[in-house]
Amino acid sequence: MSANGPVPLIKTLRKVLLLSVIAIAGLAAVTFVADYGILQLRIASGRNPYGSVTVRHYYAVGEKGNKTEYIFDPPQEQTCVNSLFPHGGDAPCWYLRRHPEQRTDI
Repeated sequence: MSANGPVPLIKTLRKVLLLSVIAIAGLAAVTFVADYGILQLRIASGRNPYGSVTVRHYYAVGEKGNKTEYIFDPPQEQTCVNSLFPHGGDAPCWYLRRHPEQRTDI
């Protein structure tokens, strides 16, 4: 209890929610920085920082009458990073292995 009476439940819940959001954001930032540091160590020591995955890309072209035409490109090897998050413009290998088909809507 405070001098003015009990602290309202809403204020307590807001404080807990704010602290939770700050903690989650901080944990995400620390995880990203650690992941980047590990990637830099792998690059410096030459210990398999990059990989490649065969990706099939296709275009979905919208046509009249709610029809869609698909134009397929030949499969290509795409460079990826062996890390948790994307770095340097390359997607993580774990993501590309799970999503080998890439669609572009036109």
